[in-house]
Amino acid sequence: MRCVIARFPFDLTRNGVVESMKGVEPEEITGESVTIGGHAYPVKQVGQVVTGQDRRDFTAGEVVRAMTKLGFTCGGLAQGSAPAHDLDPVRHASAALGAPTG
Repeated sequence: MRCVIARFPFDLTRNGVVESMKGVEPEEITGESVTIGGHAYPVKQVGQVVTGQDRRDFTAGEVVRAMTKLGFTCGGLAQGSAPAHDLDPVRHASAALGAPTG
């Protein structure tokens, strides 16, 4: 399937994506994810591996659209699985500035 990611055209196939991701250790998921070969990967990680582009050059949405068209399951961060520091942004910011958090 032909898709455009970061203004560049790519001919991606489901099998090609699976092969590209074999042996790649999934990073921590903090946003959108895609399930490939029984593993959930951050979409930015998948985009980088399959396109060879820097993650800053494309959006998660571009990769989600491409992976969805190829038949992969994509989703956001599961409810309740956010890192603890993201649950209270004020305390997290205070701690980062060195202020007491108690």
